[in-house]
Amino acid sequence: MRAPPSRRRPMPSPRRFPHLATLLLTLVSAPVLAQDVDPATLYEVTTEGTSTQVKAGGQGTFVLAIKSKAGAHVSDEAPLKLELTGTQLTPAQKSLTREQSVAKKAQGQQFVDPRFEVPFTAVAAGKGTLDATLTFFICTEKICARQKKTFSLPVEVQ
Repeated sequence: MRAPPSRRRPMPSPRRFPHLATLLLTLVSAPVLAQDVDPATLYEVTTEGTSTQVKAGGQGTFVLAIKSKAGAHVSDEAPLKLELTGTQLTPAQKSLTREQSVAKKAQGQQFVDPRFEVPFTAVAAGKGTLDATLTFFICTEKICARQKKTFSLPVEVQ
């Protein structure tokens, strides 16, 4: 049975609660946004310091460092692998793991960002390249995601 027209409460207009709708939308979408963090935004990989010019028969150094951002770290429990190949260049090591990182934990430090320094020899004059494939896991308190990055660095061999 319907209430007489004098007793019916009018429906509130949606225009009366614009802030409430915004608040509800924010509360509903906030957990989704927190879970959808792009792992690639949690770190940077740099090859700064790599030799870009080498004399034929001479040596250079390939440098690769992972720099994690605040709240993230490179997992020291999951596999980390760096594979190197070269054109006109011969790396001293073709496959490296976390154990070959030159960065070591300081006393009291929980995590360390890996850094690799690999010598290479220039075979002959011309344009050479160093190709690297890096596979590792970047982690936060909520996620741990496998990352795979590839690089191709030009080296001028004189």
